[in-house]
Amino acid sequence: MTPSAQSGGATLTKDAAPGETLLKVTGLQKHFPIRKGLLQRQVGAVRAVDGLDFEVKSGETLGVVGESGCGKSTMGRLITRLLEPTAGTVEFEGKDITHLGVGAMRPMRRDVQMIFQDPYSSLNPRHTIGTIVSAPFKLQGVTPEGGVKKEVQRLLSVVGLNPEHYNRYPHEFSGGQRQRIGIARALALNPKMVVADEPVSALDVSIQAQVVNLLDDLQQELGLTYVIIAHDLSVVRHVSDRIAVMYLGKIVELADRDSLYKAPMHPYTKALMSAVPIPDPRRKSAKSERILLQGDVPSPIAPPSGCRFHTRCWKATQICKTTEPPLLELKPGQQVACHHPENFEDQAPQDTVLLTVAKEAAELVADEVLAESAATSAAVAAEVAAETPAKAAPVAETPVAKAPATETPATEAPVAEAPAAEAPVKETPADEK
Repeated sequence: MTPSAQSGGATLTKDAAPGETLLKVTGLQKHFPIRKGLLQRQVGAVRAVDGLDFEVKSGETLGVVGESGCGKSTMGRLITRLLEPTAGTVEFEGKDITHLGVGAMRPMRRDVQMIFQDPYSSLNPRHTIGTIVSAPFKLQGVTPEGGVKKEVQRLLSVVGLNPEHYNRYPHEFSGGQRQRIGIARALALNPKMVVADEPVSALDVSIQAQVVNLLDDLQQELGLTYVIIAHDLSVVRHVSDRIAVMYLGKIVELADRDSLYKAPMHPYTKALMSAVPIPDPRRKSAKSERILLQGDVPSPIAPPSGCRFHTRCWKATQICKTTEPPLLELKPGQQVACHHPENFEDQAPQDTVLLTVAKEAAELVADEVLAESAATSAAVAAEVAAETPAKAAPVAETPVAKAPATETPATEAPVAEAPAAEAPVKETPADEK
């Protein structure tokens, strides 16, 4: 990068040392109003993002995964201030940018850029590539050394394109080449943070690896900080330092890459991991242990009470239906919002009666997976009991009560311990007769 180009915003990248908090999000919400009638009165709201808390450190890559409609793209537009939040705060380098106007946000645009999902609609078909990539310089009033054209051609070569394509139009390029043009435009002012909204989902598989490797190389050369939104869990695993799993507008698990893929703690995360195909010919005849979730994601207009995943979870109990679990750090570097987490001791061992929807969901889960879930929970509980002798008695009862709750055939023990208020929830006696 030339010295003059650095004056356009690159010098600011040295302010935040690696490891320091660059972005901090607290209680972020975005509700889109639903209006009807002649007077356009609001009759409801789509809760696209409904309370997010996370931090992004300088130089790291945060991956965000989840099903379609869980609010990933909306979250990306909120932290880049392309959308106005309904509630919550967004702090960048310690400065609150939640409600800054267009004029006040203009200097911040140098440091926060976005790569959009669709490379076909994010480029103006009436402008040449030179005009598209040079737009950030003109908007910010930056004149690189040697002229704008020379700097744009250098950026094109950095992202793997021919500098001679300066005067061509977007329709003359393939999808992968258009995405590289979008990356070049995002890197024009050498930003501190880049939000990539599914940068490879619209590309061919052979091109995906090239773009992912390009982003990785640029991060090492320029010291960039990424927030990458993606569907492909294998892509996220390759590029991310930490991963946030979203479900229906909320983060259900946030952990570093190795911990999340080795031992996911939220049932929804475990279901996502089971859907990743394993390219091993020797497993061709092996029985699949994929976890099939019943139904679709509930409507964000009227999300379920309590834990939002309880309508599809095979471990849901009454407390999951009534009480929303907070996002707690159960292991170092691994936060989860679940009353009955995987690979960890039960957070609500007293609640063992499964809901009817949980029993229906368990029918789609392989018996091996249910047995493994009960075994790991029992093993962790035993370890905790050994470490805390004073609490050994109550903890030792957890595996005994948890095993029937997970496997669902034996229900006599929970009935004896369940209070009168839980009687309507458990409908199994009539079914057993």
